Amino acid sequence: MALHEELTAVQRCVDDLVRTVARLEQQSGDRLTAVDVRRVRTDTDRLRESVDLLRCSATPPVPPRGPDLVTISDTPYDTALWANAGDLDDEGLGARDRHAP
Repeated sequence: MALHEELTAVQRCVDDLVRTVARLEQQSGDRLTAVDVRRVRTDTDRLRESVDLLRCSATPPVPPRGPDLVTISDTPYDTALWANAGDLDDEGLGARDRHAP
């Protein structure tokens, strides 16, 4: 898994933990010491902040990049480019005075 995906999974788990601690705090009433519950809530809030800091410091995923496109003009080439070419093949079809195989 990529780092971004791992941090997202950790964030979801921490969010679930924060919700569970809040429910525990509501349901416990007087059965749990208020100081202990407050301490756990503070710890989970700090953990959430730490994961947020990690996510901010991680580099965002780089999307895959396709090949660079090159625009080819529709205008014909300047024939002067091949004026002194001598006995060069014309587009792979053979020399000018010969036939293609």
